Amino acid sequence: MSNRIDLSGRKAVVTGGAQGIGRTIVERFLESGADVAIWDRDLALAQKTAEALKGKGCVAAFAVDVTQYADVERARDATIKEFGGIDILVNNAGISGPNVPTWEYPLDAWRNVLSVNLDGPFHCCRAIAPTMIARKYGRIVNIASIAGKEGNPNAPAYSASKAAVIALTKSLGKELAGYDISVNAITPAAARTAIFDQMTQQHIDFMLSKIPRGRFVTVEEIAALAAFCASAECSFTTGAVFDISGGRATY
Repeated sequence: MSNRIDLSGRKAVVTGGAQGIGRTIVERFLESGADVAIWDRDLALAQKTAEALKGKGCVAAFAVDVTQYADVERARDATIKEFGGIDILVNNAGISGPNVPTWEYPLDAWRNVLSVNLDGPFHCCRAIAPTMIARKYGRIVNIASIAGKEGNPNAPAYSASKAAVIALTKSLGKELAGYDISVNAITPAAARTAIFDQMTQQHIDFMLSKIPRGRFVTVEEIAALAAFCASAECSFTTGAVFDISGGRATY
């Protein structure tokens, strides 16, 4: 790690934190001094991740299905009881869905992708924002995607869900601006994680062909940007989109 962004004393929630981008964000936050709650629907994997990372700091695993609001409320209350509060929320949990044209897209797959990728962040923001308002401090980081800016062919649900997350970020950022609560989105190009297992090789090749840097973003690069967005230094920018697409998008 080339630098240490100070998150000392902060209490963070990372959804989908058991693997991939989420796990790397958890690790980066721990190295930066935060206590981290891993929220994941795979409790066994979340516990395994927490056990592997416990030498880096205070980390705990919670079973959470972000598509179920009551589940999110329960996890919020359990996290606050264990950590004493929540200063940082990273909405990272997501799925890609199948790669097929819009007119062939399965109806149940559409609903599933939107439920995880859009309802999930909404549920978490709705449940946790009032606790941040009460503390007059907070940082919310939504992991969106370059697909939310440009739209990937044969990925209509994923693209639509990430575009909606960007819009949610902008709306909530304005609503919370007076409470020292920043809400920002990150739009990575694709990173090699388990989500690639849900994609066709043709779709993966297409994504790579669009990146001027000629490679996929690393999970460490995404985690570094998330750490800045989660820090007290990110004190003025809110409702913004931080691009990390290797030059694919410059807006």
